[in-house]
Amino acid sequence: MNVRTRWRSLLFVPGDQPRLADKAARCAPDAVILDLEDSVAASAKPQARAALPAMIEVLRQAGIEVLVRINADAPDADLEAAVRPGVRALMVPKTEGRAALDALSARVAALEPARAIQVGAIGLLALIESPAALLAAAQIAAADRIVGLALGGEDFAVALGAPPSPASLDLPCKLIALHAAAAGVAGLGLPYSLAEFRDLDRYEQAARDARSIGLTGVLCIHPAQVPIVNAAFAPTAGERERALRLLAAWDAAVADGRAVVAFDGAMVDAPVVEAARALLGRAPSV
Repeated sequence: MNVRTRWRSLLFVPGDQPRLADKAARCAPDAVILDLEDSVAASAKPQARAALPAMIEVLRQAGIEVLVRINADAPDADLEAAVRPGVRALMVPKTEGRAALDALSARVAALEPARAIQVGAIGLLALIESPAALLAAAQIAAADRIVGLALGGEDFAVALGAPPSPASLDLPCKLIALHAAAAGVAGLGLPYSLAEFRDLDRYEQAARDARSIGLTGVLCIHPAQVPIVNAAFAPTAGERERALRLLAAWDAAVADGRAVVAFDGAMVDAPVVEAARALLGRAPSV
């Protein structure tokens, strides 16, 4: 069974820029995606692959989970560089269906034992970048090793033939959230252009919108976005205070033999209580 990750912020770092690994660690994202794909020129890809081990170690020492975005055709050189201890998952761009993911999983499984990695330990994060891929999201989410679905908003908008905006990305984000939740994996996306990193107020609102529709995290392309995302996906002081009061009222109702309780003008039953427990990071009741 897939287990949902707790990534809120995932920051891209070009794989051919090793000096940026330490800078990325200092801004405290939940995970860093070392990129071998779009942010690295074709001529620099060998350099990026060679730099991965040192960058991975810097991030491991900082307690930050590491993903590697491989190229869509997943050349052997990418997998040789990326399948190593300290890598939590491979981000797979241009994902269109399950067959290619299953084939990639088999290739990774052939490498893991030689690297002293438990078979199956390295997950796959599927990047959904076209309408066709979105329509196949359920089968993609069911593939082996899948730890999450992520919307590549810029490429998706190009394939759709519309600008990357809330109007074009809101529904895809909602569908990613639904399919990810159904599969029990991470759902990553933003109903806004990732490239617009200077307007941080709009970015903050978009991150809050992402949380409100059920997404679990956001891809970041600039360090300034990381604290905004982390804050947007953390419970506010008011939400925590309300959840504590709700649980206290529920405990009193249970002690009195009741299965529902009136709270803040609404009737509360078990599902609402479990949501409050989840918000506070508490284990669900048995």
